[in-house]
Amino acid sequence: MAGKEEIIQKLLDGNMKLHEIDRYTENVVDALEIRREFAEKLSNTSLEHVSRYSLDMGEAMKRNIENPIGTVQIPLGLAGPLKILGEHADGEFYVPLATSEGALVASINRGCSVIKASGGTTVRIVGDKMTRAPVIKAESVAQAVEVKKWIESNFKELKKAAEVTTRHGRLVKIDPVVVVGKYVYPRFVFTTGDSMGMNMVTIATEAALNLLTHKTGAHIIALSGNFCVDKKPSALNLIEGRGKTLVAEVLIPREIVEKKLKTTPEAVVEVNTAKNLIGSAIAGSMGFNAQYANIIGAVFLATGQDEAHIVEGSLGITTAEAVDGDLYFSVTLPDVPVATIGGGTRLETARECLEIMDAYGSGKVGKFSEILAGAVLAGELSLMGALAAGHLARAHKELGRG
Repeated sequence: MAGKEEIIQKLLDGNMKLHEIDRYTENVVDALEIRREFAEKLSNTSLEHVSRYSLDMGEAMKRNIENPIGTVQIPLGLAGPLKILGEHADGEFYVPLATSEGALVASINRGCSVIKASGGTTVRIVGDKMTRAPVIKAESVAQAVEVKKWIESNFKELKKAAEVTTRHGRLVKIDPVVVVGKYVYPRFVFTTGDSMGMNMVTIATEAALNLLTHKTGAHIIALSGNFCVDKKPSALNLIEGRGKTLVAEVLIPREIVEKKLKTTPEAVVEVNTAKNLIGSAIAGSMGFNAQYANIIGAVFLATGQDEAHIVEGSLGITTAEAVDGDLYFSVTLPDVPVATIGGGTRLETARECLEIMDAYGSGKVGKFSEILAGAVLAGELSLMGALAAGHLARAHKELGRG
């Protein structure tokens, strides 16, 4: 085996690549330390804190990370109790939130207090799907239309081919199938159980495409044609949904709005209309909300979700209405890809955070989804209350600036 200093010098000289280190070391820990020391010498800095962790990096390297040098740390807070009246989550829960934004956890915590005082939030999962949409090229528009018709007429055969690859995934439809010139974009729609399922549906779609190309002679340009739509803001996902589609609502008595949010139902309704609806419309935004991404991001980072899906989770619409003097408030999140098994949930810290909510493992993704929607409602409600009361700048000055 090559010595550590020899390997580091080869890296500095450009005579070895980072991924090649494992060939010359006895274990992953040695390779990790060499990479980190190389980074320290290259940048003339000390990675003292990056080097401190309790994760099993050997296990993480199997599925979660390449060329590791350590870990990063994000402050982790707890908000709650959050009272959920769901079909999968029914009770009071504390929500772990990983963030470096001062005032965020305090804001969500205040929203939880308002929700509990109002009797809880009703949460429902109204859609559940994961998608993959390849791009197929035909020889002409006439053949493209024939490919489209073949897909629509042979769903059962494509479903059988796809589902051979997975125990948990189910192909529920291929819709829509869009033709653009000679290109065909079929959107394969699956259910994936407790897994977020992106890898699952990719493998299954590839199997179905093997059958399609054999039968039609069409050429697969790419397994993903961006019509999925994965990890990008999309009007299609806003309308059709992706991952879990969630709705959470609460009816807040006027006296609670006045006491805890220091404002009135009418003021919250007007801010929501002017900011989230009209303001978002003139900006061309696909997120008609105040801060879904804040809560989605903090929970995702805490629980090992795919952080790129925060982009999708930020889509959604907040509604507010004065009802007999009280405040009806709801959040609709059409596109929240989440998991309670596999992926980043395998990491020790993510597992612990999911376990705080009793939401780790098989059979728990519905529960986790409903708690997440309730947390988004709490954060959104608190921020809208702060805006209506004129307290936003003060809160950030006191909590965000220390």
